[in-house]
Amino acid sequence: MDRYNKITNKNNREIVLLKSFPCVWGKCSFCDYIDDNSLNEEEIVKLNKEVLKNITGEFKVLEVINSGSCFEIPKETLNDIKKIIQEKNIEKLFLESHWCYKNRLDEMREFFGIPIIFKIGVETFDNNFRNLVLNKNANFKTPEEVKENFQSVCLLIGVKGQTKEMIKRDIDIVLKNFDYATLNVFVNNTTDVKRDEELVQWFVEEYKYLNSYDNIEVLYNNTDFGVGD
Repeated sequence: MDRYNKITNKNNREIVLLKSFPCVWGKCSFCDYIDDNSLNEEEIVKLNKEVLKNITGEFKVLEVINSGSCFEIPKETLNDIKKIIQEKNIEKLFLESHWCYKNRLDEMREFFGIPIIFKIGVETFDNNFRNLVLNKNANFKTPEEVKENFQSVCLLIGVKGQTKEMIKRDIDIVLKNFDYATLNVFVNNTTDVKRDEELVQWFVEEYKYLNSYDNIEVLYNNTDFGVGD
């Protein structure tokens, strides 16, 4: 499992994939990422300390991801991150959060004391598909609700049941409303959700121009950030 990398093609930054406690929701139909979770705090903290040793502060920007939300990272690890931010003069932080924590984001801003870009996996702005098919449990109705709290959204692309029109609408919403976005092309995993190859091929061709957008990152494989397995 690769847990540290430097991203140098867009938004130069260091990225770490940390272990954490179980995801607060943990029931998304497409996600087996939560298998990286643990209840053994000593084990989590020990591994995370080793991963965090890699951070140099080279770009003054750090992204911290885990198999859930930043609020599930142990307190000791959060303290370790804060110490590294101060020692390495890191000026900006990217963190992930589930929709259910939307009213607690300022806790992290106050704790770390530097600007934070919060990412959220909305997967799609189609409310029925997001909640009834993907089982995301993110019950917002409009992009404006998301924009009030999050600066970056993650979309899921190429799942059976999606349509071209749905994807077009999602991308239009992202381009008009958000400073950053990650588009995750779905890769078959251990869940029952399946990739739509025809839809993926259409997306790759139709939206290849997004590769030139500095604020849009398209992950054609789920390890394109250089972390994960």
